[in-house]
Amino acid sequence: MESVVLILTTVGSEEQGLTIAETLVERGHAACVNIIKRMRSIYRWKGEIWDDEEFLLIVKTREGLFEKVRDTIRELHSYELPEVLCVPVSQADRKVQAWIVGATGGQPAKGEKAAE
Repeated sequence: MESVVLILTTVGSEEQGLTIAETLVERGHAACVNIIKRMRSIYRWKGEIWDDEEFLLIVKTREGLFEKVRDTIRELHSYELPEVLCVPVSQADRKVQAWIVGATGGQPAKGEKAAE
C-alpha cells in the first residue's frame, strides 16, 4: 500500500486555515486536515525575532501527493514563505492507512477496503 505522510504548515488565522483545509479535502489531495488553534510561534525572519499566534494544520495524505499539497498551500497562503514540512509515517493502523489512501484517490492494498 502506498505510504502515507503528515504535512505540517502554519497559518496566521483560522479563516485561512479553513480555506486551505477545505480546498485540500475538496481537491482530493488530503483525507483529513486537523487545525490546532492558537499556538505560539517564536521564530527568526529577515534578521528579527518574531513572537506570533498561529494555527497549525496537520494534513493526512499520500506521499505521492506532496507536490500538489505544497502547491495548494502556496496558492492560498498569505505568507511570503509558507512552511510546508512532510513527515513520513513509519507505521499506521492498516484500516486508517487504507482510508487515507482511498480518500485521496489511491489504491488500498489488496484485501484492504477503504472506509467510506
